Amino acid sequence: MTTTPTAEGGPPGEDAPAAPSPAGPAGAGRARRAARYVAGRLTTAVVSLAAVVVAGFFLFRILPGDPVRAMTEGREVTAEQRDELRRQFGLDQPLWQQFLDYALGLLRLDLGESFQYHEPVTELILDRIGPTVLLAGTGTVVAALLGLFLGARAGWRPGSRSDRVNTAVALFFWSVPTFWLGLLLIVFLASGRGFVPGVFPTGGMVDPRTGGGLETVLNTAWHMVLPVTTMVAVVYAQYLMIMRSSLMDEKGADYLTTARAKGLRDALVRRRHAVPNALLPTVTLLFLNLGQVVSGVILVETVFSWPGLGQLFYSGLRVPDLGLVQGLFVVFAASVILMNLLADLVYPLLDPRVRP
Repeated sequence: MTTTPTAEGGPPGEDAPAAPSPAGPAGAGRARRAARYVAGRLTTAVVSLAAVVVAGFFLFRILPGDPVRAMTEGREVTAEQRDELRRQFGLDQPLWQQFLDYALGLLRLDLGESFQYHEPVTELILDRIGPTVLLAGTGTVVAALLGLFLGARAGWRPGSRSDRVNTAVALFFWSVPTFWLGLLLIVFLASGRGFVPGVFPTGGMVDPRTGGGLETVLNTAWHMVLPVTTMVAVVYAQYLMIMRSSLMDEKGADYLTTARAKGLRDALVRRRHAVPNALLPTVTLLFLNLGQVVSGVILVETVFSWPGLGQLFYSGLRVPDLGLVQGLFVVFAASVILMNLLADLVYPLLDPRVRP
């Protein structure tokens, strides 16, 4: 009986040891790096949220004005009654005790109680978050689509007439104060004194006289025209400029030269090859703006009397309603931090070059 030498050069007749799989250690290393990456991002998000809670609490405590005095203004209230209100709202406690009670409440997902509405802040937020998401979400989607489309056209032909016009218009609206643009639209398109008098409603979300169903949907859409236009005009320039810059950087890439050498049309090269890669830098911006959807556009909601979280925040600042503004501040910040965390986790999946 003959024996054959092993592949490893070992003694004849012995089974060769199994060769180590190169994918095993490498895969385990990638998994550890990915776990450290996720853990690091989660830690950063938690630390950022904790800093927001601390900063928000003390920031609103230094606002001028006395909440109790503002709520009782114009009423015959004795000093003893004001002291009783301060005791009910916990304002008679030392600052450290107020912060401790507030932090413990947050751990129980309790955002406190509104001074002026006498309702839990959580319930007020849940009642107003729908209109805000509708308005700000629509504006964000429209602004992103418009900005990316115009930015792709401008970046593919930099220096052209289209590029100069689109960039100039976008930068002009980006520099215009939001409340001023909203007031101009009201004056010229809704007030009865402009170019097209009384075409659009001046404020609100829906006419109370609507009968419901499809009529309510159409009436709500009609009320959204001016606030969405205001929001899109101010925001879309961000997407346009980033997309334009990214596409200009991609134009000289070798893979585009190869695609042209294959005989592909210029429009096809831009749409199938250049634009998908140029979209990557806009991911973070898109996620951050999605995080700001919850906060809405405070100035837009205030100008157009839109019943959302932005208007609620503004009404809380006027008192100041400490429980309300603190709760909204935490919710606004948490939404942005969460979306930024998701962007950090999704971006390596889209771009292998930045994978841990």
